Amino acid sequence: MSILDKSILRKAFLNICTAKTMAELYEANFKQVSKYVHATSRGHEAIQTALGMQLLPQDYAFPYYRDDAMLLSFGLKPYDLMLQLLAKKEDPFSGGRTYYSHPSLKDADKPKIPHQSSATGMQAIPATGAAMGMQYLEQQGIANSNVIQSTSQETQKKPITVCSLGDASVTEGEIAEAFQMAALKQMPILYLVQDNGWDISANAAETRAQNAYEYAKGFHGLEAITIDGANFTESYEALETVIKTIRKERRPFLVHARVPLLNHHTSGVRMEWYRDDLEEAKSRDPYPVIIQQMLAAGFTKDDIKTMEGTVKETVQSDFQKALLAEDPKREDLFTNDFVPTPITEEKGERTPKGADKVVMVDCALFAVEELMKKHKACLLYGQDVGGRLGGVFREAATLAQKFGDDRVFNTPIQEAFIVGSTVGMSAVGLKPIVEVQFADYIWPGLNQLFTEVSRSCYLSNGKWPVSMILRVPIGAYGSGGPYHSSSVESVITNIRGIKIAYPSNGADLKGLMKAAYYDPNPVVILEHKGLYWSKVPGTQGATSVEPAEDYVLPFGKAWVLQEIWKQENMETVTIVAYGMGVHWAMNASEVLGMQDQIEVIDLRTLFPLDEETIMKSVKKTGKCLVVTEEPSNNSFARALSGKIQEECFKFLDAPVMTIGSENMPAIPLNSTLEETMIPSTEKVKIKINELLNY
Repeated sequence: MSILDKSILRKAFLNICTAKTMAELYEANFKQVSKYVHATSRGHEAIQTALGMQLLPQDYAFPYYRDDAMLLSFGLKPYDLMLQLLAKKEDPFSGGRTYYSHPSLKDADKPKIPHQSSATGMQAIPATGAAMGMQYLEQQGIANSNVIQSTSQETQKKPITVCSLGDASVTEGEIAEAFQMAALKQMPILYLVQDNGWDISANAAETRAQNAYEYAKGFHGLEAITIDGANFTESYEALETVIKTIRKERRPFLVHARVPLLNHHTSGVRMEWYRDDLEEAKSRDPYPVIIQQMLAAGFTKDDIKTMEGTVKETVQSDFQKALLAEDPKREDLFTNDFVPTPITEEKGERTPKGADKVVMVDCALFAVEELMKKHKACLLYGQDVGGRLGGVFREAATLAQKFGDDRVFNTPIQEAFIVGSTVGMSAVGLKPIVEVQFADYIWPGLNQLFTEVSRSCYLSNGKWPVSMILRVPIGAYGSGGPYHSSSVESVITNIRGIKIAYPSNGADLKGLMKAAYYDPNPVVILEHKGLYWSKVPGTQGATSVEPAEDYVLPFGKAWVLQEIWKQENMETVTIVAYGMGVHWAMNASEVLGMQDQIEVIDLRTLFPLDEETIMKSVKKTGKCLVVTEEPSNNSFARALSGKIQEECFKFLDAPVMTIGSENMPAIPLNSTLEETMIPSTEKVKIKINELLNY
């Protein structure tokens, strides 16, 4: 093994010593710092430092919760990290919202770090999405808008993505999805797996059939090496070769680094409670190793002692300063759940003269086509959306032929990857439109939607909103059966930090799709399959004159589709609906001949929700029916009914009622059973009469 340049060793030693000193200070001041849970890099410092020293500002890093030495090597100061340790207002990552060593960083002179969660291994998919985004930018000749462009030699080097993981997390299924896509598409990503042999109290022997190096061999095209991560020189040289190869050859690598864990799993789970290998672990401490390498390079013991003293003074001083830093105020809770959208008003031509009527699915198709023509940053991917089929509902028909397989492409059956990769794609300045083929299939993607997508803006304190559109065909249609008919909006609406549209017609879908594209926040668009072609009797209203290209419809603006005057001498009712429910409501109103007694509100979006329009209508009519296709118990519709009752109680002449599907576990395949299960015009009509006669 060669002797590294003294300047490299000096920088590395100062970083490793700083991380070690911080861990020791935290332990010595346990009562002060243990209010908020934290983990440190003790034992992992050498490999983290070896990596961090070699990354550039154009690179993207996805560290995990034990990577404080890596963060220091990016140029962050102990004070910066201690502000997060103590959940202070000026915590540069989250403003006191999340744990120690959970970074979010967008500094011009450092590697970019999108929001990092605590969920073990979940960062692998967003990281792989960032690498996929880098690859796309290079293919299209687009610059990354989040990286300052310059002519310096270093910034001309091609960027890479780094995903740091603990070996225990590699057993997660979502790691397999990430490795599969990186290997399949040959993405410029380095997976650094730090293997200390432990989960929490479970060790590798009882939880892993193989280590990450051995596991990676099953993914053809993912090259892997294994190294001693406690040896700085070996780690630095191995990573130098790997990083150089990725920058040049644009292909994925996995580096498996064997390290000791020399501190607690976290401050709340103490190593002395369960560890039986502490002496062996101490024998592999990276700190004495780098001291020997320093001495071999010509540093004296006095040099090292002086550096240690300087580090200790800095760490102690920064700690005292951090203790005195300001805490967040109560009002700080309510910022940066979303970033502002530029689309706040309905604009453009909704019904151009001479335009043809278009079915709902084609309104969406044409919206995406117009966006892709105008914006190279726009791309579409998901299962079966590529050129051969163009989507199982033909919702992407011809797009691959028009824009190429790099911009419109199929993914494997990987809902988690489809959803979570948008975090990384958005972070490199792209706007992905992705699709989950059926609402019934969204469940594997919910972890990413909840853990990564929805919380990124809030927990990064506004630095990293995820700009993406997730299209979800939803609802019962044509005896789709138990796994192609579900409604899932109550689950989606309980995820804070995303916007949700559920249109009832093509014009709204096109306008909302455009608004979603220009919105910098994550958007889920629920598209009812039964409205796509207006083949279901009574859904002709879903077919619209196609709006002009400039038409946008803001989120949070309900449509009073059928408006009535306040009546003094007859009973009136407000029907609040969305999606297919709008058509049931309108048809029932027509069948009853009560268009002058029934006001119908089409919500258009479930979040943000236009409460003002709803409450104004209910206060006028005195009665309200909320229509949904979901089973009504514990649903979004039932919660909305409760909200209306709470807000409008003094104005009501009857309880707010809800109609939905029967409260059974699934929608059966048999058409008679399906018809019995879900609402219909006739069932809504009966409910209206019940309410009017109350």
